Amino acid sequence: MVKLFVGLGNPGPEYEATRHNAGFWWLDALARDLKVTLQPEKAYHGLAARATVQGQPVWLLAPQTFMNLSGRSVGALARFFKIAPQDILVAHDELDIVPGDAKLKFGGGHAGHNGLRDIHAQLGTGDYWRLRLGIGHPGDRAEVVNWVLKKPLAEQRKAIDDAITRSVVAWPALVAGDMTKATMQIHTSKPPRPKPPRPAAAAPTPAPAAPRTESPT
Repeated sequence: MVKLFVGLGNPGPEYEATRHNAGFWWLDALARDLKVTLQPEKAYHGLAARATVQGQPVWLLAPQTFMNLSGRSVGALARFFKIAPQDILVAHDELDIVPGDAKLKFGGGHAGHNGLRDIHAQLGTGDYWRLRLGIGHPGDRAEVVNWVLKKPLAEQRKAIDDAITRSVVAWPALVAGDMTKATMQIHTSKPPRPKPPRPAAAAPTPAPAAPRTESPT
């Protein structure tokens, strides 16, 4: 049973439309479905909303700590409301899945994703649910940071948005704890394969404002 839905991304208009913010996009879609509005919550270092589903409280959280400190926000809310890791779902961008695909997964490693890395550290475990939203891979490991902090091409963004639209309808099953049904709803609809991205010249990675301990990747 999911009691806390988390969407990962970076705060600020310069990051709003970048691939690394796919988790924010998904959480915004969920908030629209649940008819709630995310509001600043200093105690949880993020934007949060509470919905009531079948008499039970369900939380939505968008950490505003920059990606590499996402766990500070997730840990604060989870500890205060005594939400167990297995009752948390984190929506995030996934390099190893093509744009237009979404996959539900429980547990495992962080695969180098710094948002998940910090959540692992703050929760003390990797045993929570993840909704992996495909953003594709640039094909060169050295280009990953530049890739995630750039806007996707128009056709890629449409594919990601379509995956969000298809996967967000699984929220009733996720809240009910019917993970088999949720997995079927998320996995069974296959989008057309997008065209491979055209090679782009490397560009300098934008840096977030102080403090220096925060990182968008």
